[in-house]
Amino acid sequence: MTDPKPADWSRRLADYKRPHLGRSLFELALTGSALIALWALGWVAFHAGHWWLALLIAVPAAAFLVRLFMIQHDCGHGAFFEAKAANDWTGRVIGLFTLTPYDYWRRTHAMHHATSGNLDRRGLGVIEMLTVEEYLALPPIRRLGYRLYRNPAVMFGLGPTFVFFLQQRLPIGLMKEGWRPWLSTLGNTAVVAVALGVMMWLLGVLPVILVNFTTMVVAATIGVWLFFVQHQFEGVAWARNKDWKRDEAALHGSSHYDLPQPLRWLTANIGIHHVHHLSARIPFYRLPQVLKDHPELRDVSRIGLWESFRNARLALWDEAGQKLVSFREIRHLPRAA
Repeated sequence: MTDPKPADWSRRLADYKRPHLGRSLFELALTGSALIALWALGWVAFHAGHWWLALLIAVPAAAFLVRLFMIQHDCGHGAFFEAKAANDWTGRVIGLFTLTPYDYWRRTHAMHHATSGNLDRRGLGVIEMLTVEEYLALPPIRRLGYRLYRNPAVMFGLGPTFVFFLQQRLPIGLMKEGWRPWLSTLGNTAVVAVALGVMMWLLGVLPVILVNFTTMVVAATIGVWLFFVQHQFEGVAWARNKDWKRDEAALHGSSHYDLPQPLRWLTANIGIHHVHHLSARIPFYRLPQVLKDHPELRDVSRIGLWESFRNARLALWDEAGQKLVSFREIRHLPRAA
């Protein structure tokens, strides 16, 4: 299948960019109220002596927290409301629930969109990835560090908790960019700390830890997995700066994670990621219509749910073969020999 010319996409997708105020408010109210209701049920279950039920309730609560983050994500792109102030203040408030300092995250995420798939501009807002040559050039101790970083137990186990609970408390990478990144990260931390203190005073320490902490850990893990599989999958394309083209990077450097309908709804269509990278101003609830109107996009960079789990082993970019490979596979590459 031949992709339409890059210039065509700006014209073809322009009509999808306008958000619908009623729909946006409905999605926000539904997602936020469902999350709060599940938390309340979890707290009630704990106080009724059913701590195991409270723990179970944290799992669907995590799914709605992921969905709330996706609304924050749309706000960061200016896609959820027409008014910039509405997007920004909604994003900042949601950031208190997701432990994500909105203004800082928006800056780093914009960098990700501007450089996605560009081997010469890897930086903030991405999962670190080395080429085979870069990895082989490292001293043994740093190779070990990278292998640990890319180990699924760390990447999807310890990593998400570290990122959301610790790393995002400081404006990593933007510390010298003035006071705004500091205000965003420290302000988010301060308000969250006060809110947690009030909740623990009213509800007790244990129910808040069991329900809210578990919700956040599960949601963070889901979020990191989604971000990983959106850009690191079999068939993904990366290019050096001289060959990098934005729309080609969007279509072939971002996946169409074709999830079952319930998961697609809970993740706010973020799996239609190649279209999102083509035009980040399209609200999430209009992305399925893009695929319906442009069926030529359905099979571009498409991966299914079960096949996606194979991607967890991928860790290095083989420039000669133009593909992602696992640590085991580099033993069989000519340069490795």
